[in-house]
Amino acid sequence: MGVFTTRPELVGTFGMVASTHWLASASAMAVLEDGGNAFDAAVTAGFVLQVVEPHLNGPGGEVPIIFSAAGAAPQVLCGQGVAPAGASIEHYTDLGLSLIPGSGLLAATVPGAWDGWLTLLRDHGTKTLREVLDRAIGYARDGFPLVERAAHTIGMVSDLFRDHWPTSAAQWMPDGVLPAPGGRFRNPTLADTWEWLLAAAEAAGADREAQIEAARRAWSQGFVAAQIDEFCRSEFRDDSGRDHAGLLTGADMASWEASYEDALVADFGEWSLVKAGAWTQGPVLAQQLRLLEGYDLSYVDGKPTAETVHLAVEAAKLAFADREAWYGDDPDVPLETLLSRSYASERRALISSTASFELRPGSPDGREPLLPNHIISGPSTLLSDPTGAIGEPTVERSGVTRGDTVHVDVVDRWGNMVSATPSGGWLQSSPTIPSLGFCLGSRAQMFWLDKGLPNSLAPGKRPRITLSPSMALHDGRPALAFGTPGGDQQDQWQLGFWLAHQAGLNLQEAIDSPMWHSNAFPSSFYPRAWTPGELVIESRVGTNVLDELRQRGHQVVDAGEWTLGRMSAVARDAANGLLRAGANPRGAQGYAAGR
Repeated sequence: MGVFTTRPELVGTFGMVASTHWLASASAMAVLEDGGNAFDAAVTAGFVLQVVEPHLNGPGGEVPIIFSAAGAAPQVLCGQGVAPAGASIEHYTDLGLSLIPGSGLLAATVPGAWDGWLTLLRDHGTKTLREVLDRAIGYARDGFPLVERAAHTIGMVSDLFRDHWPTSAAQWMPDGVLPAPGGRFRNPTLADTWEWLLAAAEAAGADREAQIEAARRAWSQGFVAAQIDEFCRSEFRDDSGRDHAGLLTGADMASWEASYEDALVADFGEWSLVKAGAWTQGPVLAQQLRLLEGYDLSYVDGKPTAETVHLAVEAAKLAFADREAWYGDDPDVPLETLLSRSYASERRALISSTASFELRPGSPDGREPLLPNHIISGPSTLLSDPTGAIGEPTVERSGVTRGDTVHVDVVDRWGNMVSATPSGGWLQSSPTIPSLGFCLGSRAQMFWLDKGLPNSLAPGKRPRITLSPSMALHDGRPALAFGTPGGDQQDQWQLGFWLAHQAGLNLQEAIDSPMWHSNAFPSSFYPRAWTPGELVIESRVGTNVLDELRQRGHQVVDAGEWTLGRMSAVARDAANGLLRAGANPRGAQGYAAGR
């Protein structure tokens, strides 16, 4: 019996793009056709995604990027902003808060996406800022088809907008009317903001890099920063059920910029996995794979066996428990030990033939794991808040997709490769800044307000984010870029993709293969709920697999046939120069393009 695919794996020699929205993929491909490279194309897609998936990312959000320039060693570009200077633990606890709200202005970090994308364009692209922004401006000014999920999200928060966030109501519900799914929607204010930034850029002269530098300054030290500063002094309703002003200032904006750092590379024989560091959850994918070394993880007719799913889920529980205890923007994270084969061997002994219901962080180098009081007090299954705001852009605990983030992968004929997972600045999580046409992010909700933890809140610190782009090397050469939206599920769905691809499935077959994830560890999003033992899985694995997983003790939630993950991937074979791509069919949005 052959392996079913929803669409073909694309193969060519010129260039490949895969993303979570067809307009972003088409726009990026147009830039490649116009002589641009993978970096130009990725930046173009990134800005288009801010317009056409506004419930999943926006200009006020962030972007971590993994890239390789023409086959060179991969690097990480951090477009994740930091906590404001005024964001002390005491400020929040004095307000009577034990968790940072998932919505509203208190959750804002410095917006990082603009500077992240422009830094990539300046250092590795070839196009001008206008050339990579034109398509996004066109969609914002002239209109774009509002996907059903975006319209649904606006409907979910319509009462909040009417009662507490009038600027959001004005932008997303013109004349008080909910937008129709599939209708043509416009954001002319955002188009004006970008045109203002372009005018500042082009006033710097004809030099491409000088224009980009001027645009970076205009954002962080000019009109945009001034408007953000002014807006954050007002109070708005958040997840706490009360109104609070923000902490972000123009000085915070001016003092931060995107930065480069070495990538984390973990070897698995002829393949190596490339991730960002422990300020993301990225290393948990490497930890899961380390734990699974030596097991027979088989797929039959493109579907995982019950044994494969069971072992993957149990490995995920151990790796994510370590995430909770050890990960953060902290130089003391014992990452080398966490990714070592000796540590994995110790941890692997905890995996049995039945499902674990415990949260069991390890003790790397003999150190005692520390957990926040919120976790120590036991599982919370609270799912909603009194405001109607949506702080989490990911998956309902029942497994029903609510929305998530976005992703884009690009590879070009010169061997440049990019994997980026933009997020934040979702329309449903923070009130719209009316003079700019976008809202701020809410990533600070991922900090803990307990002191002494790797992910404890501190001014100028990055939250430990869920965003987790991926790359892989084959025989030391960049060969694969992939990723998915999905909050805490990102590195679980990517694990399923990796296992399927390693089992011999091509990119599209691996993306189409049934997905699963565990909810047996704390969510990174307010109110930090989790359900021990819960396994959410697509029913296409088959009744026999579902039954066996239940017999092993898993609390199985049937997610339906096509609901989990929004994977995309591109690949390059260094031996023959062939390029490949695949994209997710779930939700009828993701597309790959190439030739």
